[in-house]
Order: sequence, then structure tokens, then C-alpha cells
Amino acid sequence: MAEQLGENDSQGEGGGRIPGAPSVPAFFLEEADPSVLPVLIAAPHGGRHYPRSLVADLRHGAAAALRLEDRYVDLMARGVAQATGASLIVANAPRAMIDLNRAPDDVDWDMFPRDARPAGAPAPSRRVRGGLGLIPRRLPALGDLWRRRLGPVDLAERVAGVHEPYHAAIAGELARLRQNWGAALLIDLHSMPPLPSAPGVASAQVVVGDRFGASSSGSIVASAFAHFAQVAREAAHNRPYAGGYVLERHADPRGGIHALQIEIDRSRYLDSALVEPSGDMAGMIEDLAGLVRRLGAIVAELGERQARDAAGPDWPLAAE
Repeated sequence: MAEQLGENDSQGEGGGRIPGAPSVPAFFLEEADPSVLPVLIAAPHGGRHYPRSLVADLRHGAAAALRLEDRYVDLMARGVAQATGASLIVANAPRAMIDLNRAPDDVDWDMFPRDARPAGAPAPSRRVRGGLGLIPRRLPALGDLWRRRLGPVDLAERVAGVHEPYHAAIAGELARLRQNWGAALLIDLHSMPPLPSAPGVASAQVVVGDRFGASSSGSIVASAFAHFAQVAREAAHNRPYAGGYVLERHADPRGGIHALQIEIDRSRYLDSALVEPSGDMAGMIEDLAGLVRRLGAIVAELGERQARDAAGPDWPLAAE
């Protein structure tokens, strides 16, 4: 089944390692030097490399794995990065192994032997109670995903091999972009099931999340909605997706690092079964590339303004 699900056709500098497949990097980071835009696109839920040991532990095989994926969002992210010159980081490790949009302590300890729970572990979060903690435990209509309890070594290997190096790479690339441009923007790209629509109201094709204003300048968010209106893509704000751990960890608008979570309706770029890319993928890539160019220009202006404010009266001299 590992071959049936397929592997990412990723290129670039690999980082981390996938437990059970030590020769396979956990993610790929692609960057232009010098950078063309102060933007990093991330795809944390697009990984499709399933080690045989992981597949053997899944009760429902491909049915569970596909439902956990942001199916082919990595291809969409790569297309946008190639069209714009933005930096790119895409996961190779699957969400079924570890969720890169969860905090490392957001663990469902009921998946482990009783004596594995560390002293002082936080109470289960809402996500853990729903079955989607750091390591997903269950899905609606499928129930428990795993044939066995996990051990502490399973968790430690996944955190050390995948989670820690992935987030370290994001932090490093955002710091590099901020150093070059004065500000940086992280676009955390996801896909979502089609949202229900109300009578006479079109459902959103896109959800823009900024953690209710905490992760980005308002001018960036306003420009995002202006762009989606221009390309006739219905967009919602923060509901039902406001942004998760990636934004919580990396966003620092006052420090010049902004972050948005962008959720895309899967039916707008996949076939009717939501499994393979459709002919609409190219149009979605084009619209997202326009978004990245527009927001990149806004972020560059914010960085220049921040540098000007910091320099004060000496700005013209500093600019020279």
C-alpha cells in the first residue's frame, strides 16, 4: 500500500528523517538566494511517504491515510513557489505519523502505556479529545486508526526526526527573509473538505486564518481578501479555521514576521472523488500565485517602513 499511496516528487534540500525510512528526508526546503519575495510557503499536511512499518500499524490503511492528508496540496504549493520565486517548505512525512500543525506536547496519552505519561503533562486539549492531537488517534466513521499502543520511543523518534527539524527550518528561513527584507510572511497552506452552503449564499472556496488578528498585520489580511474578491474566489475569515500551532509558534507581527493560514476547498483542485488533481489545479495555482505576489509587495513595504522608523532622521543616510 505504501507504493499505492505514492511518494512526494519533491526536490530541494532535505531535512530531518522519517522513522522507518531513515534515508528519506522528513521535508524539503527550497529557497532562492538572493530571495525574490519575503514569503515562505509551507505545506505541513501534504506528506505522502508512508513507511511500511507505519502502514502495517494502520487499521484502515489508505482510507484513513487519505482522509488525514491535505491531498496534493504540496503540488499546489510547489506550483505557486515556482511561479513566484517564493521560498517553499513541504512535508514529506505524512500527517498520520505526526501532525506538524500541533504543539509537541499536544499528545493523546491514552495512545500509550499508562506509565508512559510524564509527570506534569497538560490536560487533553480540544484537538486531542477530538482524536487529532500530535499523533492522530481516530476519525469519524472510522474509529481508532491504530492496531497497537505506541511506545515512548515512537513519539521521541517522530518529534526528533520530523517535528523539531521542520519547525527549526521554518524559523531559520523566516529569519533569513526578515534579515533581507525587514519583514517576512509565512503562508501555511492547507486544504479542507467542501464547506456547507446556506440557501442563496455560496460556500467559501478559501478560508484565511490570522488567529483573529494575532498573527498578521491587518493590511496583509485586507489585501488577501481584496485579491480573492478580484479573482472571484469566495473567502471566509477565521471560521472555521483560524490557524493552528504553526502560526502560534512562528508569527511575530511586532517583530516583523507575519503569518496566515490559507485553507483551499479540495473540490476546487481535485477530482470528484477528492483523490487526484483535476484540470482546475492550474487555475488555483495561478490565483494563489497572484496572492503571493500581492502580499509579498505589501510585506516588503512593511519591512521598509519598519527600517525607516527604526533609523529615524538618519534614514536617507542609512538607505544609502
